[in-house]
Amino acid sequence: MTDPTPTREAVRNRLDRVTDPELDRSIVALEYIDAIEIDAGTVTVHLTLPTAWCSPAFAWMMAADSRTEVEELPAVERARIYLHEHMHEIEINRGVNAGRSFPEAFPDAEDTVDAVRAELDRKARTARQYGAVEALLEAGLEPERIVSLRPKDLERTDGDDRLSIYLADRAVAVSVPAEPVDHYLEKARETGLVADETDPLFLTPEGEPIDPDEFELVHRRGRLAQVNMSSQGGICDGLRKSRERRLGGVAND
Repeated sequence: MTDPTPTREAVRNRLDRVTDPELDRSIVALEYIDAIEIDAGTVTVHLTLPTAWCSPAFAWMMAADSRTEVEELPAVERARIYLHEHMHEIEINRGVNAGRSFPEAFPDAEDTVDAVRAELDRKARTARQYGAVEALLEAGLEPERIVSLRPKDLERTDGDDRLSIYLADRAVAVSVPAEPVDHYLEKARETGLVADETDPLFLTPEGEPIDPDEFELVHRRGRLAQVNMSSQGGICDGLRKSRERRLGGVAND
């Protein structure tokens, strides 16, 4: 008989799907997870963010998303998430573990979590698009062809890490790395902007098709979004390492 108790590896794999919404990076990769405790069907996750003053909306999203992801595991009856060393940890821990909404926990908040999430998803999609478009430009595709692409124009062999884009009535194929395009498409589909194989592949930050004459401007905006996220990530990494030195090192799990 298979043991129904979830493993730490399974829990961490679910948590790996949760991102810091400001950085668009996994909370596992960012080393926010302090410990995972498993007691039969109950899983308790302890996490600490790099700063005590991280936006309560951002912290709420990470805690709530962690609970949702862990409770998706078949053997988990209940997940408890405990945020530590945060100025709003009491409200967040109580609210998330009681299944309350963000407005119930923070009635004075100006923005809803959905509005904040939508804006951060827009920034993440824009930054990911920059990486995908850079890969296509490096492969030799012209901007006019890039803005005309649809998901149906991307072809691959199962398990292949390259994509083929055909030109000149399929007389010529351009090979590009799949990873940056897949990474972008994941967010574009998650946000509902690329839902069909015939939808425009790349869009403006506002979600509109790109006019070829505006390509350079849109691409620069993508670079700015990527640089901003990278800068924020560097700051957070520095704060996390400073905290580890202060505490003498953190043992994950």
